[in-house]
Amino acid sequence: MFTASVLTMFPEAFPGPLGVSLIGSAWRERGLWSLETVDIRGFSTDRRGFLDDTPAGGGPGAVLKADVVARAVDSLSGPRRPLLYMSARGRPLTQARVREWAKADGVVVLCGRFEGVDQRVLDARGFEEVSVGDAVLAGGEAAAMVVIEACVRLIPGVLGQADSLSTESFEDGLLEHPQYTRPRTFEGLEIPEVLVSGDHSKIAKWRQEQRETTTRERRPDLWAQHSANSQPRGAKARGEDE
Repeated sequence: MFTASVLTMFPEAFPGPLGVSLIGSAWRERGLWSLETVDIRGFSTDRRGFLDDTPAGGGPGAVLKADVVARAVDSLSGPRRPLLYMSARGRPLTQARVREWAKADGVVVLCGRFEGVDQRVLDARGFEEVSVGDAVLAGGEAAAMVVIEACVRLIPGVLGQADSLSTESFEDGLLEHPQYTRPRTFEGLEIPEVLVSGDHSKIAKWRQEQRETTTRERRPDLWAQHSANSQPRGAKARGEDE
């Protein structure tokens, strides 16, 4: 079973959104995955409970100590799982990486605070630094929830309609098409006529066109990669020789 273990100074922040809707019921009622939190504070040997210290070399703020974090990590049992540290300087989170993590026995997610975590424990334990966007948060808890939800929703049986996953954003390199539902008219705006035509081939064609247009306009980086991957094998090489 997929188990998400979160190392945090604030275990009371969880489960948050992970405890509601289909994700929550898959955990609490159906037992398709599990969530545990580990309070880093419990691994401090300082009589005052301190788990951070001033940055080496000077500067503002505080850094979580390597030995305290190491004891928290080493307290975990069970099969080896990917170790993820939520960090603004980490590699960007992608759906491809999420798919790989979802196939594992779970993930261990470390939530930093203050100026971050002593680099030595990240290196010694083999943590992978992960960023959920080009913005800085006060701590890693919100980012951890993003990663865990992204993984859990791919577990078979968690979502009601697994077929819907195939056309979601990023699954094949394109963003998802826009969605509509009743009422047919809302504040003078109509559902696109093709979607109520009953012609499934035209609907599929329209949706694909919308996905391509949206990706090209909003994420030119994804569009360039999709276009390159869509080229017939050897086409680029032939073009360069001509």
